[in-house]
Amino acid sequence: MSSKNKLTSFTLAESFKDKAGVKLNVFAISFVLIGYSIGFACLLSSAWWINIIGVLLTAQTLVTSAYLLHEFSHYSIFKSPHLNKRWGVLMTWINGSCYSTFEEIRNKHMHHHVDRADVVSFDIKQFVVQLPKPFKSLIKCLEWLYIPATEILMHVLVIVLPFITPRWYSKRMRKSIVLLVRVILFSIVGYYSLKALALYALAYCMMLTALRFADAYQHTYDAFIVGDAGNKDDMFIADGKVRDYAYEQANTYSNLVSIRYPVLNLIFLNFSFHNAHHEKPIVPWYQLPALHEKLYGKIDASAPVIPMWQLLKSFHHHRLTRLESDDYGTLEFRPGGADGFIGAVGVSFLTAI
Repeated sequence: MSSKNKLTSFTLAESFKDKAGVKLNVFAISFVLIGYSIGFACLLSSAWWINIIGVLLTAQTLVTSAYLLHEFSHYSIFKSPHLNKRWGVLMTWINGSCYSTFEEIRNKHMHHHVDRADVVSFDIKQFVVQLPKPFKSLIKCLEWLYIPATEILMHVLVIVLPFITPRWYSKRMRKSIVLLVRVILFSIVGYYSLKALALYALAYCMMLTALRFADAYQHTYDAFIVGDAGNKDDMFIADGKVRDYAYEQANTYSNLVSIRYPVLNLIFLNFSFHNAHHEKPIVPWYQLPALHEKLYGKIDASAPVIPMWQLLKSFHHHRLTRLESDDYGTLEFRPGGADGFIGAVGVSFLTAI
């Protein structure tokens, strides 16, 4: 190896926070960049079976890009905050959360950890409830059909609200530019292939569904809506609840994709080891299984672990209930104990206003 190549290799390795995880992080980032490109190319193919591969690969790279963005927001990949931000911004452009800045996304998520609550600027449940009946019925119809209408609506509102809400007027210029760029890019794709554009929409809806399924069952935190006159600290004091470490762990759950086949948890980049993540938020994704086992012992279907297959019935049965309910339902760590777990909606870290 030449001295130049050695220097490049050394510089790359040195930029990562954890030298032991360099290859894993490079693999994850490369998977997103290369996989997304290949997946998109497959959407343009005339062969249906290649289209199917393209939809699945595109959806998975979108999911992985979202969880890599989460890692970058915790500064858990690179030593430099600037480098984490740079790569985080790239992930936002891939997964469509670029209408918000990296700082807005990071700030929202940090509040989630520090406040041990879901602190949001907009009440999506109240918005849906107050919609004119035809629009509310449309949202419910789409949700009944497993189309993530509420999540799509949240992404739309991230773009639209700064144009109709005075306190966010300062965001209009940036959102206009981002919107223009993305409209041009997708118009080019649509010009060459409307089918590819439709398949991309399908892949994106699959990504939103995967993320919302994971998000719905990781917490039973209280939600606080901070409006124009709202003050989060005042609301915390008013309800008198102690949100300490015990509260955090008691209201956090690890909804693993699989206990028997741990590699499947990489679908969500180990984000499903959620109790371990909240125990030590700066621990990178590839160390979470080991941290979970250190904290809770052998990984099995006992507290705080809920295998995802046990949540499928609840996800199906309560897909309309959770749109309006302020109650997360009940959860017991036993077979069938998650059937009454309604879950959350509209808490994605990708939708920061």
